[in-house]
Amino acid sequence: MARWLTIILITAGVILVSVSLYQIFEGKKDVSVAMKEAETIVSQSKNQIETQEEVVFTPEPNDVIGIISIPKLNKELPIIAGTEEEQLKRGVGHFSGSKFPGQDGQIVLSGHRDTVFTGLGDLIEGDEIILKMEYGTYTYYLQKTYIVDADDLTVIDPTIDEEVLTLTTCYPFRYVGDAPERYIIDAVRK
Repeated sequence: MARWLTIILITAGVILVSVSLYQIFEGKKDVSVAMKEAETIVSQSKNQIETQEEVVFTPEPNDVIGIISIPKLNKELPIIAGTEEEQLKRGVGHFSGSKFPGQDGQIVLSGHRDTVFTGLGDLIEGDEIILKMEYGTYTYYLQKTYIVDADDLTVIDPTIDEEVLTLTTCYPFRYVGDAPERYIIDAVRK
């Protein structure tokens, strides 16, 4: 009996590891495909840098809209319009209803802690976060980090009238399953 139990447990373990590895591989493939599209979009841009005029930009859900670059982490990732699971599998999601770079207000980007936003907790005040869009490149500097409950939506504030970049991811970083908190980064242009 113990032998059969051992065989069943080992088989279940192999299946779980195989499924996890498949999901990781597929996720990296989805991000890679979206990144190639983002690079094409950004390379065809007008090469405006830090424009002062307000931008009009209205992408559709699921559109690849730009690249987020985090130099300290040596990361460049695609930005996808939307924050549903479908979009977050492909890259960093732009929260619908929040602003875009070059518009006054809060820009909210979200990503999974164990894929695109791995290492986000290593950033400190003053670190750069660069958003490359088809209409220009915008540099933000980390101003503060904080942690909130997973259901705390006060971090998304449509009344903010200055340009603020807010990044969100699950927290704690090394948590198995649905994390109970969110790690937040606020960054501003100087």
